[in-house]
Amino acid sequence: MQAVGYHVSHPIDHPESLLDLDLPRPVPTGRDLLVAVKAVSVNPVDTKMRLRAQGENGQPRVLGWDAAGVVEAVGPDVTLFAPGDAVWYAGSIARSGTNAEFHLVDERIVGAKPASLSFAQAAALPLTAITAWELLFDRLGVPTRKNAGAGTLLIVGGAGGVGSILIQLARRLTGLTVVATASRPETRSWCLELGAHHVIDHREAFAPQLAAAGIQAVQYVASLTATDRHFAQCVELLAPQGRFGLIDDPGPLDVALLKRKSLSLHWELMFTRAIFGTPDMIEQHRLLTEVARLVDDGLVRTTLAETFGPINAANLKRAHALLESGKARGKVVLEGFGV
Repeated sequence: MQAVGYHVSHPIDHPESLLDLDLPRPVPTGRDLLVAVKAVSVNPVDTKMRLRAQGENGQPRVLGWDAAGVVEAVGPDVTLFAPGDAVWYAGSIARSGTNAEFHLVDERIVGAKPASLSFAQAAALPLTAITAWELLFDRLGVPTRKNAGAGTLLIVGGAGGVGSILIQLARRLTGLTVVATASRPETRSWCLELGAHHVIDHREAFAPQLAAAGIQAVQYVASLTATDRHFAQCVELLAPQGRFGLIDDPGPLDVALLKRKSLSLHWELMFTRAIFGTPDMIEQHRLLTEVARLVDDGLVRTTLAETFGPINAANLKRAHALLESGKARGKVVLEGFGV
């Protein structure tokens, strides 16, 4: 089968940073689905893993986690899906990735693809939707009801993949006032289009900009990027007993700053359930099922921003380079296999 991978970690401009490969087709066992991959999207985790993890025992490393496709075959213990089902999912960081014609994934972290989306549109959402949902509801504990006076959520990095879906979930499913940060005219417009009540510039001090919008304090912070750069001012903005959530990999944080206000710190990694096979692993199946319903009901839209053509090494290199530039808006998707 066609796949894209590498043997040794390299900068993205190195000729062997990503390679077109011909690999054996995997066979499903247990609760695994064998999925014929139709489209994938690229996330920051792809670029980070390319630089951190190498091939082992002579075998290449295949990246990619977001996917939309069709179930080709199932393992003997599968109960949720059958061959021919259209699915979407974000895979497991502990397994071979989705940048391949056929991919194995545990059915408990898979959902039925939204009927209203193409495979490319669907592939943009799973990893970021799971991350945003778990951060908002499982980690920060925001109530899923549109009650007045629920407080304010500050999203640092609102125009990226996770921010793009987090804005929508917070606006559609909660009563929070949603404030996103963005620095360029196009990213500010993107955040407002997705439903943010206010957008502030993360290159400037947060407090004066929030005060200009009539906001003196926030109850929740979702820090999606550059957490170490913004941590101190976010702590200052948080109301007593507020909650701070993050998803990135910052340098050292002075967590003692949280004590005076009894603030809580919450880290989100959407791969945790799959890595450890937690008893509630199937929650990601249920979560993706609910997000698919929201999409088909017109409450949540795809965050697909650009398509880079078929799934091959050259196009994936372009996508990695864009994400590493820090200028991506929404999600980059690749569809189908070929030159």
